[in-house]
Amino acid sequence: MSEHAKHHHHHDHGAPAPDGAETAKDPVCGMTIEVKGDTRNQDFGGETYHFCSEGCEEKFKADPWFYASGNAAKAGQQAQPGTQWTCPMHPEIVRDEPGACPICGMALEPMVPSDEPSEELTDFTRRMWISAAAAVPLIILTMGELVSLPVRDWIGHRVATYVEFLLATPIVLWAALPFFKRGLASFRNMSPNMWTLISLGVGAAYVYSLFATFLPGVFPMEYRMGEGVGTYFEAAVVIVALIFVGQVLELRARERTGDAIRALLDLAPKTARRILPDGSEYDAPLENVVEGDMLRVRPGDSIPVDAEVVEGRSSVDESMITGEPVPVEKTEGDRVTGGTINKNGTLSIRATQVGADTVLAQIVDMVAGARRSRAPIQGLADRVSAVFVPTVVGIAVLAFIAWLLLGPDPAIAFAITAGVSVLIIACPCALGLATPISITTAAGRGAQAGVLIKDAEALERMARVDTVIVDKTGTLTMGKPQLTDVIAFNQADEAEVLALAAALERGSEHPLAEAIVQGARDRNAERLDVTDFDAVTGKGVTGRVSGRDVALGNPALMETLRIEIASAEDRADALRADGKTAMYVAVDGSLVGLVAVADPIKETTEGAIRDLHALGLRVIMATGDNHRTAEAVARHLGIDEVRAGVLPEDKKALVEELRAQGAYIAMAGDGVNDAPALAAADVGIAMGTGADVAVESAGITLLGGDLVGIVRARKLATATLRNIKENLFFAFAYNAAGVPIAAGILYPFIGLLLSPMIAAAAMSLSSVSVIVNALRLRRMKL
Repeated sequence: MSEHAKHHHHHDHGAPAPDGAETAKDPVCGMTIEVKGDTRNQDFGGETYHFCSEGCEEKFKADPWFYASGNAAKAGQQAQPGTQWTCPMHPEIVRDEPGACPICGMALEPMVPSDEPSEELTDFTRRMWISAAAAVPLIILTMGELVSLPVRDWIGHRVATYVEFLLATPIVLWAALPFFKRGLASFRNMSPNMWTLISLGVGAAYVYSLFATFLPGVFPMEYRMGEGVGTYFEAAVVIVALIFVGQVLELRARERTGDAIRALLDLAPKTARRILPDGSEYDAPLENVVEGDMLRVRPGDSIPVDAEVVEGRSSVDESMITGEPVPVEKTEGDRVTGGTINKNGTLSIRATQVGADTVLAQIVDMVAGARRSRAPIQGLADRVSAVFVPTVVGIAVLAFIAWLLLGPDPAIAFAITAGVSVLIIACPCALGLATPISITTAAGRGAQAGVLIKDAEALERMARVDTVIVDKTGTLTMGKPQLTDVIAFNQADEAEVLALAAALERGSEHPLAEAIVQGARDRNAERLDVTDFDAVTGKGVTGRVSGRDVALGNPALMETLRIEIASAEDRADALRADGKTAMYVAVDGSLVGLVAVADPIKETTEGAIRDLHALGLRVIMATGDNHRTAEAVARHLGIDEVRAGVLPEDKKALVEELRAQGAYIAMAGDGVNDAPALAAADVGIAMGTGADVAVESAGITLLGGDLVGIVRARKLATATLRNIKENLFFAFAYNAAGVPIAAGILYPFIGLLLSPMIAAAAMSLSSVSVIVNALRLRRMKL
């Protein structure tokens, strides 16, 4: 029962406060208590608060304002979902508590990895050491004479057999109990798996040895070796010990696949510095921060939650979220993301998203979601796994019968060795793990580089893409137009032309207006006032400035006002050829100048396009800009094809047109008006700076918002697909070679028949090898 529940339990069933007694409500748990001389209390904000227990008092002392303000009650209404567990091989299995997968028997793992130690890893490690401790004397008893330790001869065969029984029984019946439980569950669920084979193999070796020890008379004389019938106690125990070694190695390796998620979770600090209404401050637990709280972030601190800057200026290192190394300047009104690091200034921020609503929490959810998705390439492994175990059992039975009928004396020994070895060596887990373990590792590695993978299918498709469609604004360019040129005609000077243009644009809401106004401010142009302002849709703006009629706009506006611009056309065309937007400035019916605005190309764009070409991709730019501006940008960057004047709704048609030509397409967009095109493309890539983390129509989200992210996504996808193929090849090759060798196919040629103990070692290492290969993705350079 939780502490809160205990309080209510006590309150509901305990004695009520006597009539007339002074009572108070505990601000932490909400319980009504009788106030006595020894009742725990704390003063805060001019009021005295009383508590039912030391626990409630300590919580209040840690964050008094949270409870005194009533925020605790509000936060309590938003219950956090509990931890759920899933199977890495069968993500459709979801449970509210740890256990084993009913399909494959593998240990379930938390959907979102935590720092809590794995109970199964602790338990299996203990069982492994105890099994190993029993295996050593058993091996000495059975094989000691090979190293001049004939212990069996010293104590006698009969005593040695009983000692083997005493050592093996607790290992098989206690240590190996989880194996048998999972094997039994596989029969009950009609889903044969690795544990079916292990429990059959170990069980057969142990039961045969019991009969050989206590009922040797039931065996024909030809089954006897020396003083009695041979036993397999040591094989059963060594198999159990080796399988535990493999399981422990596998569980440790699987834990490491969640390291990237744990690293993301660790980005958020455990406390936040709360600013109270009276200006005082203290450190409060992060879980107590609610939307609207005022917080202080000092230099070098992590920003605790997503928030808006209310006061201060600083640069913020967002590399752990976006993968971009250059710190971003933040000032009043800017948004900051939880988990990023404040570099040099002090910021006052207002919390806007907390808990599961933060960008960091959504990133963790998306990475965890990718772990639970299935890639199409896994279909082959699934189809093989469905018939794998029954086939192996069939081969084991055939091998047993063949050796019993055709093998040399003692035939029963060879038959049991072959049958048990076949059951033990086969490893369906290596097949089942080949794909999901690579996807899990890749999703974590991608998140560290600002590439969020929504599902395994998107990653597999990204590796096959041959064409990328990108937007110009905000993807290839900064998305923030800047003033580039001011040209004066007819005895006017540049400062005057810029001052007149800026005066008009202060009243405009056009995206280019801000660039002109900011440019005038940067160049210290004179600030002039405007009257009779009018915005002419699609053409420009007009007004009166210092008693003169001023117009700023495109050729259509100049034509409407009958202003001659022929003399400036060549200059304007030259500006457009450089990818700039040229606007005419006229005063009292005469042209006085040109101003040009351009959206600067990002520093990373040119290199990223070279990298995309090197990766075998064709790059198409789809933009709403005019053809001349778009061509200028494309020419400068080496883009393969340009589609200008494209509206967001036209992009879906473009995707379908290219697909009809046989292209495999990735579409990069902002995830809002581009959603239909993102959904239509083979891979939708949402370009964002964190706000678009949860774009449903995109399979991949790039937090950095530029082409470098597409390069990273492509590299990650091709490396992951290659890694999956390596794992599948190894798993298929291992089983295709291991099962026939265990059955004894090489014995007639080179006299080789695998011991069940060697088979167990090989099986254990096969799963571990697949996981270790997948973990190489963690170190890949993106």
